[in-house]
Amino acid sequence: MGEIFAGRYELIDPIGRGGVGAVWRSWDHRRRRYVAAKVLQQSDAHTLLRFVREQALRIDHPHVLAPASWAADDDKVLFTMELVSGGSLAHVIGDYGPLPARFVCTLLDQLLSGLAAVHAEGVVHRDIKPANILLEATGTGRPHLRLSDFGISMRKGEPRLTETNYVVGTPGYFAPEQMTGAEPDFPADLFAVGLVALYLLQGQKPDSQALVEHFATYGTPGAPQGIEEPLWQVIAGMLQPDPQARFRTATGARKALTAAVEMLAEPGPGDDPVEVFDQIGPLPEGFGTAGPETPQATPTPGIPNHVQTQSPQAHVQNGPQAPAPQAPPMSETGSFHLAPPPRQPSTPPTPTPTSTSVPAHASAPRFDAAQHQAPTSGVQYGQPLTRPYTAPEALAPQAGAYAPAYNNAAHAPAQAPARAPRKRPGPPPKVTVPVLLLALVCFAVGIWALTQS
Repeated sequence: MGEIFAGRYELIDPIGRGGVGAVWRSWDHRRRRYVAAKVLQQSDAHTLLRFVREQALRIDHPHVLAPASWAADDDKVLFTMELVSGGSLAHVIGDYGPLPARFVCTLLDQLLSGLAAVHAEGVVHRDIKPANILLEATGTGRPHLRLSDFGISMRKGEPRLTETNYVVGTPGYFAPEQMTGAEPDFPADLFAVGLVALYLLQGQKPDSQALVEHFATYGTPGAPQGIEEPLWQVIAGMLQPDPQARFRTATGARKALTAAVEMLAEPGPGDDPVEVFDQIGPLPEGFGTAGPETPQATPTPGIPNHVQTQSPQAHVQNGPQAPAPQAPPMSETGSFHLAPPPRQPSTPPTPTPTSTSVPAHASAPRFDAAQHQAPTSGVQYGQPLTRPYTAPEALAPQAGAYAPAYNNAAHAPAQAPARAPRKRPGPPPKVTVPVLLLALVCFAVGIWALTQS
């Protein structure tokens, strides 16, 4: 089992790492579901403040993966999100390389839709890149994209956490104005979306610096090889070095993309569909689809499985129901009555041979060992030579009695005589007489001293 964070989130296994912390697959014991938990070590005030900003972001959109809840435990904090298992765009490119144009347009449309919702909240993402764009594991069906990781995002007008000339983001996906220390704005996110589009169509990371220099020197270049002109015009509109010449809003770029898709060529019959696989993998041992599983008992050698797996409660329920033992009644003094001794099984009397004569007085209830001694003749091998005498009345104890009753005083067990208390001797006269004389002298001295004062 994993570590339980703040008494609620059980961290199972790490599935990724963000800019300011590790991401774990976790089980939410309160809501009974699996979530992705981003754990942050509180190393400094800036990192903690970024965490507070990120967890405070609440955007409900099908293509945005925003924090859902948060918790703190000692020097660590975490916030949770929905668990997305299809990996990122980097995983898809690693599996297939360059993607078909229409598949890329579907992803770009969803990305721009989610980004429009983020911008509507006044938030600039500032870190759009393939690793922060996740996919649901939809197989060969329609892909479902989620924009994630708002660790360095900020609202427009909020104070910056870094110096003016310090650039925050991922190298290779900076907008040109970010390199000069300009205030974060929405067109900077659109420039990163254009670079992501080239990455999906070409299967490799584009050289953003070379693109900016080419745009600045020669203007908008022609469509690269393998990219149709209508789609390239939309992408080029997001890659303009001048933010004023760029698309100003994600909604405007999305409308232009929708128009460009209608002019793209239809996919060929031999084109294989793109399948989005589950990149997280199966749950570790001890966890199932419904959460942590109850650990099974370790089998013990030499004991059948049906005996090991049966609990004592089940054994009592399945077996015959024995009557519950009754508690002994309490006496008036607060003690309990003792139960009578267990009944001894009676041994049938050994038949006496006819050749042995029995005296006439043997019919009396008096016990005589000589009368009950078994004869030595006619005894089979293996039988006891003698048997203890048991009175018939002693086999059935009377109700409520502590010990068996005897009908004859001769049959009752003899009582041990009471031992007389032993008298302890005192000290010898050689000791007591001097002590008494000394006490009298001390008493006389005391009286004399009182009379003198």
